[in-house]
Amino acid sequence: MRILFCNFEYPPLGGGGGVINALLAEELASRHDVSVLTSRAHGQSPREIVNGVEVIRVPVLNRDDAAAASMTSMVCYLPSGCYRGRELVKDRRFDVINTHFVVPTGPVGHYLSRAAGIPNVLTAHGGDLFDPSKWYSPHRHALLRTSIRRLLNAADSVVAQSANTIANVHKYYLPELRCELIPLGIRRPKTSPTTRAEYGLNETDKVLVTIGRLVERKATDQLIRMVAELQAERIVLVIIGEGPCRAALEQLARDLGVGARVHFAGFVDEARKLGFLQLADLYVSASQHEGFGLVFLEAMAAGLPVVCYDFGGQTDFLEDGKTGALVSLNDLDQLTAKCRRLLAELALCQTVSAENLRRVEDYFIDTCALKYEQLFEQIVNQYRR
Repeated sequence: MRILFCNFEYPPLGGGGGVINALLAEELASRHDVSVLTSRAHGQSPREIVNGVEVIRVPVLNRDDAAAASMTSMVCYLPSGCYRGRELVKDRRFDVINTHFVVPTGPVGHYLSRAAGIPNVLTAHGGDLFDPSKWYSPHRHALLRTSIRRLLNAADSVVAQSANTIANVHKYYLPELRCELIPLGIRRPKTSPTTRAEYGLNETDKVLVTIGRLVERKATDQLIRMVAELQAERIVLVIIGEGPCRAALEQLARDLGVGARVHFAGFVDEARKLGFLQLADLYVSASQHEGFGLVFLEAMAAGLPVVCYDFGGQTDFLEDGKTGALVSLNDLDQLTAKCRRLLAELALCQTVSAENLRRVEDYFIDTCALKYEQLFEQIVNQYRR
């Protein structure tokens, strides 16, 4: 098949939604002709081949932060994507479009599918429909809800990555809409022997690690407060990621007297990220909502117990007491208590580690890509008939 992915962000821009799109595109490119239509910033090339995938980038305004898109850059992607995409679908006979993120990418994929007369598979990532940390989250605004309903209705198939995302589609948008559930996947990690000294960590420390953009939704400040609460233990928190909240978080760590115990690693490459996971004792998150949560799978693949809140798509594959701990949203006392217990009980950690390594086998990218491939073939055949 000839597959066109539309996504307003794609590595090195953006977060998990772009990462999973790249993994999916690269996996499918081994047996199909795959192109991606995305946005361009920081001197990137308008067109290049990346791991077998043709990546076409259109210009946008005000994309100053590689980790997080501005409102302006998202809006600019709509006319740029439609204009460049129209040229693409005129020149080539794509079989199917897979549009990632109902907002803001949805209108681009919808327009191109109608212009070219080919089916559009619309993938909802969760945060594009429901983000409780943002006042401008689409579920809060009638006009956006109406637009999203139209896009969901018009798509030839709607894919959600978790039961939580499907529940939000039904609750806020279209109660009767059929959604295909395709869990995300990660690339099987390739690790090499390393030591804590290479990463600036002490062998006697208990190391907690968290990964994510430093934005309000991740509530990373709660984890820093937890480190301050665990004064009796030798706890170090490694925060991997960049974002607009970094300066405020660094100041909070200093104000709470734990500046030396909170390590801001910033944006790191894949090898260094896997190294941090390999050396850590526990994966922690205070995120207010995740559509799925790829980082939890990465932690599980490293054999780490996972401690987080019980609100979001991660509840499809995380289980309290089995994979670590799931705690009621914003119950920081319980989150702290669960971390303290897991760090203190070695046998429990070993049991959880073995369970996570077993469960994560169902969530590698080849499984995810195969399900998308089967759906694309089914939709294309139906459309042709």
